[in-house]
Amino acid sequence: MKTVKLIDLAKTIRSKNAGTDRITFDIIFREKGNYDLVRKSGALTKQSVATLYGIPESRIVDFVEFDPGLAIKFTINRLRPSGSYGEGDIFGCQQYPPLLDVEIRVK
Repeated sequence: MKTVKLIDLAKTIRSKNAGTDRITFDIIFREKGNYDLVRKSGALTKQSVATLYGIPESRIVDFVEFDPGLAIKFTINRLRPSGSYGEGDIFGCQQYPPLLDVEIRVK
């Protein structure tokens, strides 16, 4: 079975603040075919994201496949509020890299 990395299929993969206590992730596709391929592959689910980030699934408060925007979006609760002592990414914009190498099965 052949695989392709998510970075090669998505137009945009990003993370950012969603308030002081959450980080949201967006995976946006230019082509519907790539969006459908990733969505149907099962490579991105609430459970797989929790495993990828080494967090309990309960920290993922939203996981949405947004068909009109050709996007997969999820939001996680932070362990500490943005900007608080010991919190390492005040803007939440450095959390997306583990998604880049997610392998998507293709036929």
